[in-house]
Amino acid sequence: MSVIADFAAYPGWAGVRAAEVLGEPGPDGRARRVRFELAAGIIKDRFVLEYQWEDDAQVRWELAEPGSVISAMSGAYTLAGRGESTQVTFELTIGARIPVLGVVRRRVEKTIIDTALQGLKSRAESVAGKST
Repeated sequence: MSVIADFAAYPGWAGVRAAEVLGEPGPDGRARRVRFELAAGIIKDRFVLEYQWEDDAQVRWELAEPGSVISAMSGAYTLAGRGESTQVTFELTIGARIPVLGVVRRRVEKTIIDTALQGLKSRAESVAGKST
């Protein structure tokens, strides 16, 4: 969860151009609001997400300030220990203001999901000192 909470490192692994923590952190020291600049396939936008942390087990987010393209977004990372490894479940729902053909939408969704999960895995292994 420490990798997920490290928004400053997101441009290096999460498929975003920039991530800026806004305001004061919550009582747990983790960011509550983050502004993102996204470039995922045909979608390029800036928006703000609001986060709710459940210790190291789950983080959920909702769109707090829409962008010019992104009109809705919610999701979660849920973590479960599996011995020396961690199982990650990723949820994501995105709404866009522009009509997108089904095949293009699926390609963008796949790019976002693959980038998020592979990037998270690589970053977590790097931070832990393991090779991928």
